[in-house]
Amino acid sequence: MEKPAAIYGRIGQKPNLPVNLSIKNVPDRIAKGLRERAARSHRSIQGELMSIIEAAVMRSDRPTARNVLERVRRLKLKTGDEALAILRADRDRR
Repeated sequence: MEKPAAIYGRIGQKPNLPVNLSIKNVPDRIAKGLRERAARSHRSIQGELMSIIEAAVMRSDRPTARNVLERVRRLKLKTGDEALAILRADRDRR
């Protein structure tokens, strides 16, 4: 028999158990497209949804902090002290 810690993880951590998700009020055109996509992939609708979610969560094209900073500089957006001054000025106007 497993010890409770092995089942539920360390104290303060949530158990690593599967989560059930539900999507309500899916428009017909979306549901039809999903069924067609699942059929092309030889998957169930649930399998296709899991594939889509995994791809979205695991994708490696998420920007890094360095990428974001480079883009901010390239676009000449306000940063750092300038942003803080803008926020304070906005707050003081209220």
